[in-house]
Amino acid sequence: MTFRSARWQLPIFAILYAGPLAAQETAWQLDAAQTKIEYTLGDVLHTVHGTFAIKRGDLRFDPESGKASGELVVDTKSGNSGNSTRDRKMNREILESDKYPEIVFRPDRIQGKVSPQGISQIAVHGTFEIHGAGHEIAMSMQVEPVNGNLKVATRFDIPYQKWGMKNPSTLFLRVDDKVAITIQAVWKPAR
Repeated sequence: MTFRSARWQLPIFAILYAGPLAAQETAWQLDAAQTKIEYTLGDVLHTVHGTFAIKRGDLRFDPESGKASGELVVDTKSGNSGNSTRDRKMNREILESDKYPEIVFRPDRIQGKVSPQGISQIAVHGTFEIHGAGHEIAMSMQVEPVNGNLKVATRFDIPYQKWGMKNPSTLFLRVDDKVAITIQAVWKPAR
């Protein structure tokens, strides 16, 4: 990877990657315009693909201790599979979006180090709050520094039925009891 304007990037990388020398917390802001949240739900006849819209996201992280805080907030009502009837049912009966308007992930620690060049693998632990309840979760993430920002990608399963949400299966339509979530995001240094 070649860094074009490495002069202004160096302080960001020094803070993020210096390990014990960087005993201070770093702060990052999610770039909603460059963030994509997709879901996939398999059924017997076909697979349903859809998206959700991000509302906001911030992250504070201590590289020495791994301690993290902040939140990633998704608009529950924004779920869009391209089928308005299916989306209304998802919002009304499964997610109960009027009662639970946000899906929130709150990180509490990060395991692993982010290399100043190339792709790194880390694990982010925290609480995933959906449908009014919090669930401990660990997500494997791929992180790549690009032009002073961090490109992050992850994929994980939500066992929605186990977590108290209704399975939308019918007599003739059987769906999986887990939904796969894929997130591609860009985090920028907070100003």
